[in-house]
Amino acid sequence: MTPIRQGRNHSAALASAMCALAVTGTVLTGCAEDPNEGTNGVGRLPAEKIQAKTRTAAESAGAVRLHGSVVSGGRTYALDMRLKDDGGEGSVTTKGATFRLLRVGEQLFLKADAEFWSHGAGQGGEGMADAAAASKLGGKFVKVPQGDPSYQKFSGFTDKGVLLDGLLTLHGKLATEGHDEQAGIRTIRISGDKGSGGTLEVSLEGKPYPLRLERAGGAGTLTFSAWGQGFSLREPEKNETVDYGRQLPES
Repeated sequence: MTPIRQGRNHSAALASAMCALAVTGTVLTGCAEDPNEGTNGVGRLPAEKIQAKTRTAAESAGAVRLHGSVVSGGRTYALDMRLKDDGGEGSVTTKGATFRLLRVGEQLFLKADAEFWSHGAGQGGEGMADAAAASKLGGKFVKVPQGDPSYQKFSGFTDKGVLLDGLLTLHGKLATEGHDEQAGIRTIRISGDKGSGGTLEVSLEGKPYPLRLERAGGAGTLTFSAWGQGFSLREPEKNETVDYGRQLPES
């Protein structure tokens, strides 16, 4: 055993012995374990400052992965996305349909199977693909025109700044709600209006990144990981893409 470890063990044993004296009626301070000991220190801050620091950390990170669900416009979207400052990629599932999104700079691409593209065919659905067209579109990347309503709708799922700005705000009076753990990382929990305004788990190790979010009003739960871990993005090759030629179908 090294001298350093011996010293630590001796100190821990001495502290335990001193705390044991409290059982006999002797009043001692400092016996309770400090949950913020050895952390980045944000757990000692007021909830408002914790939220500010976690937003700063998230904005400064070059990349992140998020996974979970978001309720928007009365619909639930299951997301598994990797995002960076100049784009993002991943999968989105809603109403039983799953499709992939890829954005490189301003260019947004959507990839889905034939069933997705034929949704509504034969029912007079405006912009829906017929069976023949759907078979050509299925499994290919379709470039979404910037003027198409789907561009505005789906590009937000690939925009790190827009998405995090809309997600990482708790509503109501902020308060700390104790310590926890997320994926093996110690966290401090902050909430808005005792949870009704959302709850956020913030890392106490390294930078104070957000690790788990429960949105206000039951509007979804998301986990965040791979903060700052870069990845590459590229536009699909020509043989991987196909032109839809008209307004994309509503999904």
